[in-house]
Amino acid sequence: MSTDSVDGGQQTQPEIEVTEEAATQALSLLEGEGMDAGEAGLRLFVQQGGCAGLSYGMRFDDAPDEDDTIYEHHDLRVFVDPASMNYIEGSVLDYESGLQAEGFHVENPNVVSECGCGESFRT
Repeated sequence: MSTDSVDGGQQTQPEIEVTEEAATQALSLLEGEGMDAGEAGLRLFVQQGGCAGLSYGMRFDDAPDEDDTIYEHHDLRVFVDPASMNYIEGSVLDYESGLQAEGFHVENPNVVSECGCGESFRT
């Protein structure tokens, strides 16, 4: 886990949180794909794109990459690569359901602006 840092002898890890609802929804989808929830997980990443410059991406991976930071919340494994960690450290992955929108949403404290549709952001 290349993103660990030493702080006064203690190792600290940048945090990514996952709400219980988001974990439940992701695990249901992961199992629907026939993947082993004990080894596979949700990859959360940042990519170039959108009118604000960056956008979030998510996909299921069979296993983490060697340099990923691995989180486990509510039995869901989440994999984050080092480059994406620079943009999403401290974020919370949530699942929203409502009349106008349903799906996963990243609450990112590093965002300084978002596009009007909320699909892309800038840090």
